[in-house]
Amino acid sequence: VQLQASGGGLVQAGGSLRLSCAASVTFFTIDNMGWHRRVPGKEREPVANITNLGGTDYAESVKGRFTIARDNAENTVYLQMNSLKPEDTAVYYCNAWGGTGYPYSFWGQGTLVTVSS
Repeated sequence: VQLQASGGGLVQAGGSLRLSCAASVTFFTIDNMGWHRRVPGKEREPVANITNLGGTDYAESVKGRFTIARDNAENTVYLQMNSLKPEDTAVYYCNAWGGTGYPYSFWGQGTLVTVSS
């Protein structure tokens, strides 16, 4: 399974961006999809995730500003990022995971988000 992320770029503080990540398979619905981010020199941290039933979870630092959504039929996950701050600058990675008896986990290639002050 390949995950193709897109939508990163340069934006001024207070602006918005929308990230997308599409999985290369659609014959089954991926259990969980989400986004992590990594700032150079720091550990990768979770940003948001969503289950196939629509349950969501967000990092405290993005609550109220970011919204995660998905299209189950297309196994595509989105991250709407509003009120962006310079500290949101990072490489954002999408991931997909799940499986009970046969667990799986896949990562996308990352997309750079730069927020200027």
